[in-house]
Amino acid sequence: MRNHNDSQLLFDISKPGRRATRLPACDVPVKPVAELLPAASLAASTPELPELAEPQVVRHFTNLSTLNMSVDTHFYPLGSCTMKHNPKRNERAASLPGIVDLHPYQPEESIQGMLQLLYKVQEYLCEISGLPACSLQPAAGAHGELTALWVAHAYFKDNGQAHRTKVLVPDNAHGTNPASAAMAGFDTVTVKTLITGAVDMEDFRKKLDDNIAVFMITNPNTVGVFEPQIGEIAAEVHARGGLMYLDGANMNAILGISRPGDFGADMQHYNPHKTFSGPHGGGGPGAGPICVAEKLRPYLPAPVVAKRSASEGAEYYLDYSSTKSIGRVRSFFGNVGVLVRAYCYIRSHGPDGLRRVSEQAVLNANYLLSRVKHFLPVPQGERCMHEFVASAKKLKTERGVTAMDIAKRLLDFGYHAPTIYFPQTVPEALMCEPTETESKETLDAFAETLFRITEESPELLHEAPHTTAISRPDEVTAARQPTLCHCG
Repeated sequence: MRNHNDSQLLFDISKPGRRATRLPACDVPVKPVAELLPAASLAASTPELPELAEPQVVRHFTNLSTLNMSVDTHFYPLGSCTMKHNPKRNERAASLPGIVDLHPYQPEESIQGMLQLLYKVQEYLCEISGLPACSLQPAAGAHGELTALWVAHAYFKDNGQAHRTKVLVPDNAHGTNPASAAMAGFDTVTVKTLITGAVDMEDFRKKLDDNIAVFMITNPNTVGVFEPQIGEIAAEVHARGGLMYLDGANMNAILGISRPGDFGADMQHYNPHKTFSGPHGGGGPGAGPICVAEKLRPYLPAPVVAKRSASEGAEYYLDYSSTKSIGRVRSFFGNVGVLVRAYCYIRSHGPDGLRRVSEQAVLNANYLLSRVKHFLPVPQGERCMHEFVASAKKLKTERGVTAMDIAKRLLDFGYHAPTIYFPQTVPEALMCEPTETESKETLDAFAETLFRITEESPELLHEAPHTTAISRPDEVTAARQPTLCHCG
C-alpha cells in the first residue's frame, strides 16, 4: 500500500511505539488462549503491522480515496449502469436511528413503521410496473432475475408444464440474463437482433415453440432503443403459453411514461440503485425487487409484507401463508436500507416527478448523442432513449485507436469512461448514459473532450492515462491473481 502524498510505504514510515489508539487493559477474566483454541489455529508469531500515529493513518487512507472516481466527484457516463446523483437527504433518512437500530428478530408489533414503509414500496413498485404483486427480498438485479425465473419454474411445474425448458434471450441482452436462466434450470437460446437493436422477428419465430418458458427482454434495450415490436413479441410468446420477463435495468427511461405490465410483461425486476438513485458500486449492498402478474403471486418468495384490518391486531405483518411459495431467497428481509432510499426517492418525486426524471434522462442522452455522432458514429440511428452506443470502429481501422484507448484517456480529463465493448453486437462499443442529473454544461464539456481525444495522436492514446497513480495494469491477471501483500 503506497501513501499517495509522499510515495512512501506505510511500513517504511512505521516507527516502534507509535500508536493511533491505546486500548484499556482487559478486565474480563478469560481462560488462557491455549485452552480456548487448538494449537494449530494459533499464529506462531505476532503479525507484522506498521506502527503509526493517527494523522498518518488518516492521511494515507484519505489520499487513497482521492484516487477513486465517484458520482460525487466526477461525471460518470457509465452506460447500462445509470450512475446518477445520490440525494443526500435519502442517505440521512436511511441512517435514522429508528431504521438502522431495528433488529430483524423484533416482534412485528414493534416494527410497524418499517413494515408500513416496505408495504408502501411494494405498492409503488407495482403501480410503476403495471404488475400487481411484488417481492422485495432479492438482493440485486441479477438476483431478482434469478428469483423471477424460479417463480416461473415453480409456476410451470405446478401447472403440469415441466416440458417448458427454453428461455429465449436477445443477443444484445445483459450477460446476467442467460446466466440466470441457466442457474434456474432452463436452456438458453439466443435470438438475433438487427443493427437497429430490435429483435430479429424471423429468427425469433424460428426459435419460438411450445417448449418456451420465458422470453427475457430488456426494454428499452442495451443499445438505447425502445423495442418497436414489443406488443407483437409478447402476444406471440403468450399464444405459445410462455411468459414475458422484463429486465428492468433501464426503467430510468420510461418511469411514468410506459409500464411493462401494459406492454406484455408478466414479471420484471428493478435496480433501485439505478432507477431510484441508491448508492451504486463497491460490491453492494444492493436490492432487486421483482413484480409479477397475478397468476404468479402464489409463487413469490415468502414472506411478503401484508396488511390486515386494525381489528385483527398489528396492521402490517410478514405473510408466510402461501403454500406454493418458492421460499426465502435472502436472509431476513433483504437489504432494507436500499429500499428505504428508494421509498424516499419515489415520495420526493411523486408520479409527475418520476415522469420528468425519465423525460430529462432521454433528453440528455439525445443531446449528447447529437454532439458525439459526428465523430463517433452511432449505428442505431439518430434517436435513443436513456443511453446510446457509439462505435470507435472507424478510428481503430484508420488510426489504430480503440475504445479502450479513449476510455483510458478520459481519466486524464477527470471523466469516468463510458461502458466499453458492450454490447458485443456493436464493434468497439462506447455505451454512454448521461442520466437526468447532469447539466448541459457538463455534457458539452464531455463531448468536447471526446472530440479532442479523437484528434490526438495514437501514440499518446496508447499510453493513457498519464496522470493516474497506475496507468494500464494487467486487469485480467490482477483479478485472478491479486497481490495482497505490501510491496514497493
